[in-house]
Amino acid sequence: MCAHRTSCPRPHVQVPHVQVPHVVAAHPEQGWSLLCDGAIVFDDTGELLPDGRVIAPHRVPADHLTVAA
Repeated sequence: MCAHRTSCPRPHVQVPHVQVPHVVAAHPEQGWSLLCDGAIVFDDTGELLPDGRVIAPHRVPADHLTVAA
């Protein structure tokens, strides 16, 4: 594992001099990726951190989704 701390917030916007954890193993067929800090990120935006904490998925309510006609 690298030196990234899992307690650090992950920026949603890339900042040039801020190091963010990167994917070291991707399993899109199973819906998850392993980051260099040991966190597992799921395709539904949920996360399982190395210390056992869970970050719930960030889902948008269906009525806020755009529908193509």
